[in-house]
Amino acid sequence: MTDVLRRGRASLAFSFFAQGAAFALLVTRIPAVQDRYGVSDALLPAFLAAVPVLAGVGSVTTEQLVKRVRPSRLLRWSQPVVLLALLGVGAGGQGQVAALAVALGVFGLAVGALDASMNMLGVSLQRTYGRSIMLGFHAAYSLGGIVGASLAWAGAHWHLALWVSYLPVVAVLLPAALVGSRWYVDGEPAPAADDRGGGTGVVFKLLLPLCLVMTFAYIGDSTVSNWSAKYLKDVLGSSEQLATVPYNVYMVTTLVGRAVGDHGVRRLGAVTVVRLGTLVAAGGFAVVAVAPGAWIGMLGFTLLGLGLCVLVPQTFAAAGRMFPGASDTAIARLNIFNYVGFLIGSPLVGALGDTWSYRGAMLVPMVLVLVTLVYARSFAAQPDRYGGGHERPRTADVGRGSNGL
Repeated sequence: MTDVLRRGRASLAFSFFAQGAAFALLVTRIPAVQDRYGVSDALLPAFLAAVPVLAGVGSVTTEQLVKRVRPSRLLRWSQPVVLLALLGVGAGGQGQVAALAVALGVFGLAVGALDASMNMLGVSLQRTYGRSIMLGFHAAYSLGGIVGASLAWAGAHWHLALWVSYLPVVAVLLPAALVGSRWYVDGEPAPAADDRGGGTGVVFKLLLPLCLVMTFAYIGDSTVSNWSAKYLKDVLGSSEQLATVPYNVYMVTTLVGRAVGDHGVRRLGAVTVVRLGTLVAAGGFAVVAVAPGAWIGMLGFTLLGLGLCVLVPQTFAAAGRMFPGASDTAIARLNIFNYVGFLIGSPLVGALGDTWSYRGAMLVPMVLVLVTLVYARSFAAQPDRYGGGHERPRTADVGRGSNGL
């Protein structure tokens, strides 16, 4: 691998890290945001739903923009917008609900472009490397999430104003991201190896299984992020302090699973890794649903982190393999279902918990995640022009970065 590729990989990993930190700083301080602006409980769900909806719009827009602008340029400028929008969320005051709406709207639109362009670059860089590296990028995102959540805890613990918590993070990450963006590497679409439409466009019927897997994975993820604390405290009888632990455990095990996941894909193949991850995640939901106490419930959330962590990165990678000549378009469309799952997951579990039981509600994402087994073959490597099942380095492209290297 050339120095250009190594720098491109490192700079993209930092971009994933910065995005994980920014997103965690926002979602973990939602109660503080609500208090600062005086948003009512009735209005808060509308604000929270607007962010993923606008992110979906941003992802759709990115699909069109990458036909004219390289993904690296979209990533270079969307990341600072996300960070500045985060700072904007923390800068308002009591009663300035319109300002909050604008800041969250900008955040949502920019996040959609950022998520799509990051994964586009990750898939193209993996193709150039010729081996699995996608899980490593998402491990950097998980690490950023842990750092962001920890900083958010510190801000809440010391009763810091939101802008005081956000300003140092933005002041560090924004210039670092801009400097790092000089070394992003844009790959070129691979030539189509068959008549699946990879060279000319995306056939949605072929992409649909991956869209469903993405949706189900994020339903599972949003279940943990939104309901783990309530479940441990109200259903399993834990203390309020212990109830804050499951999400942290989930994030740590997600990081561990992604850090070693690329090695597993290289050794066992994507299909096997996805199947194993699906079974472990389903087992985690089952353990949570039947847990007699808090510590067994914690074991279930640990298994969920280890299982769910491989599904999203491998789904993006599979879309790139399925449509080698139109991977950017496939990833932009697939990314929309990230937000679909997020929108469905939390209300679904909440409604089932209120009308039925929270133990029973945990079985629903378990069943949905198990559907991934039906579509596991969609993760198989597609035959390429070299006759193998893996992507190979494209030496004509490895020196092309967004800075003209």
